[in-house]
Amino acid sequence: MDKIISDFAFNAMSTILKLRDLLSPRAPVLQEANIKPGSRVLDYGCGPGGYVAGAAKLVGQSGTVYALDLHPMAIRRIQKLARKKQLANVQTIHSDCQTGLPDNSVDVVLLHDIFHLLDNPQTILAELYRVLKQNGTLSVSDHHMREDALLSGITDGQLFRLMSAGERSYNFAKQTV
Repeated sequence: MDKIISDFAFNAMSTILKLRDLLSPRAPVLQEANIKPGSRVLDYGCGPGGYVAGAAKLVGQSGTVYALDLHPMAIRRIQKLARKKQLANVQTIHSDCQTGLPDNSVDVVLLHDIFHLLDNPQTILAELYRVLKQNGTLSVSDHHMREDALLSGITDGQLFRLMSAGERSYNFAKQTV
């Protein structure tokens, strides 16, 4: 579905994101997602893992963070990060859309810094709708898009409705369909 970028481009992006994370830590963005201890979190399009360690800390040992990406280098980086930081609550998923997770099994989906890159966002939103619990949160942040385009991109399929807007992200709830 979506195209895999070259290893060179992935490494360049990873370097830029590491710099961003140093200058603007991801913890405040994660705080807006309402992640609780024991939560099951899906970081969709996790890339090099800027949100993974922070989310793993927030969910604690009783929670799980699923880090999904289509790039094999992203999966290897997350696995290395999890080993290095001893994050037993992190699992990787190598996929371009399907999560393989059960219906209504995820408390929070992080769709951060990726929406602008999706070739077929409605297909992915349908998968996220399927795995998100009825009272779950879809947390979206993408500074590459204008606010109106981002909001309409998430809500036009009528799967999600805007729940709240933070300084750095938007939280959406499942619509009843």
